[in-house]
Amino acid sequence: MLRSICLLLRERWQFQRECGRQPAQFQREDNEMRQSLTLRAAIALAFTASAHIAFAEDAPKDNQGYTTPKTVVIDLGKEIPSMAGWQLRLRVLNIAPGGHIGLHNHKDRPAVVYFHQGTDAVTNEDGSSKTFHPGDTTAEGVSTVHWHKNTGDDAVVIYTADLIKVPAK
Repeated sequence: MLRSICLLLRERWQFQRECGRQPAQFQREDNEMRQSLTLRAAIALAFTASAHIAFAEDAPKDNQGYTTPKTVVIDLGKEIPSMAGWQLRLRVLNIAPGGHIGLHNHKDRPAVVYFHQGTDAVTNEDGSSKTFHPGDTTAEGVSTVHWHKNTGDDAVVIYTADLIKVPAK
């Protein structure tokens, strides 16, 4: 729709240039089209902004039914000197049916994930989502911001390995 309005305006402007003047009727219609185009752009922007705000409001900030029953960590600086200050961590995460892991980011914490059991709906900051099933894998880079929800009847069991900074002592 926006493209067709722009094409129509361009055709009218080309016609006006060829005629060498702009009749009052064209001028009035052009103003109406510009106002309509501006209004439509403002509405589209408002919908986009409200969708992002709605996601931020709807995403849980807390965790429910979430446990980490197993964790193992290795100090990478002791293994690879150039990795000083970093650890490699492997965890098993469980999310009970109906539970969730609240909105979080992976800044300074890239991870790889293996979905072992259950149905896990992961919703990103932009509102897009993907449902993971047993055997699925994914990578979560440092720009990832998302949350998890168990949408199935069984517990979600996830194996995740991530790089983390050595905690301050």
